[in-house]
Amino acid sequence: MSTSAAESILPYADGDFYAFEQMLTDKERDRLAEVRNFLAREVRPIAVDCWNRGEFPMDLIPKLADIDLVSPVRRQGHSNLFAGLLHAEVTRADASISTFMGVHDGLFTGSIEALASQEQKDVWLPDIYSLKKIGAFGLTEPLGGSDVAGGTRTSARREGSNWILNGAKRWIGNATFSDWVVIYARDVEDNQVKGFLVDTTLEGFSTAKIDNKIALRTVQNADIALDNVMVPDFYKLAHANSFRDVNKVLKVTRLGVAWQAVGQQLAAFDVARRYAVERHQFGRPLASFQLVQSQLVQILGNAVSSMGMMVRLSQLEDAGQAKDEQSALAKAFTTERMRESVAIGRSILGGNGIVTDFGMGKIFADAEAIYSYEGTHEINTLVTGRAITGISAIV
Repeated sequence: MSTSAAESILPYADGDFYAFEQMLTDKERDRLAEVRNFLAREVRPIAVDCWNRGEFPMDLIPKLADIDLVSPVRRQGHSNLFAGLLHAEVTRADASISTFMGVHDGLFTGSIEALASQEQKDVWLPDIYSLKKIGAFGLTEPLGGSDVAGGTRTSARREGSNWILNGAKRWIGNATFSDWVVIYARDVEDNQVKGFLVDTTLEGFSTAKIDNKIALRTVQNADIALDNVMVPDFYKLAHANSFRDVNKVLKVTRLGVAWQAVGQQLAAFDVARRYAVERHQFGRPLASFQLVQSQLVQILGNAVSSMGMMVRLSQLEDAGQAKDEQSALAKAFTTERMRESVAIGRSILGGNGIVTDFGMGKIFADAEAIYSYEGTHEINTLVTGRAITGISAIV
């Protein structure tokens, strides 16, 4: 029996050491298996090449539409646990594609589902769900990241039956090829942050791709400029009237990023374990050395502990009991464990860990973006600290 064939029957080869997937329904497990097969066939083979070239595989979008991944909870009726494990699996195959889906599905579609009127949803969501319209999420600004809640500079001014938007956004994933972007802007009349669905073909709207990234190179992040962009009043999200409303979206998507951290650790485990079994040094497999086994177990422990936290948080979300600070702790904890895990994995591969050829170099680099977006580790730590002390350390 070959090494690969022998590995395929190992009971813990998939990294699900405590069998969390058994908590899914039979239907959900079958669906997850279907998506895994899709990812193995359509995403994994192209992931490294697209990353190296810094190009998004546009021909993948119709295939993603066919596999129907958008809105698994609200539209398809699955559990939040299934949605989380699904997002982790997409990340495991390629963090860039999972980020594309996280932007379109979590941030963009989530904004419409949570903050649009029923009339607006009826008009917009069919094309969004089918990926006929690709979306982006415009919140972060060139001078505003963690402080954007109180420091949004992009402005919105009401003029009759239209709104006039001016300002700039930065780090906006999908923006170079999206059809729509949800732009959050501060209303000059009442100083509240409001949301608008903006057609990217409107006069005064422009994008510029951000180059020279060391992480998520396949994701097309862009700077957005808004120069007197006129948006009809119907495209102002009916229930997006303050930053509190924006937070309804961010609380859920922060869970998605924590699940990405799980998926990234499982990806590191996959590559490091296989390499350790197949690579020989001193006439023996690397996996036969005690220190290497210790490193592999550390990656697994980090991944499993992160997964356990996310399983419980998903249950709370299903019950409508999840809180902002719980999402914040999950994002902070899982991404810190992820950073350690991918660093160990890179170390196991030695010199081969710093090139993308073996996969680990890409996994290692992509982790840095996941660590930073959707609230930095520091900000999420302070949100959690405020919850347990009653004292805010955020200026």
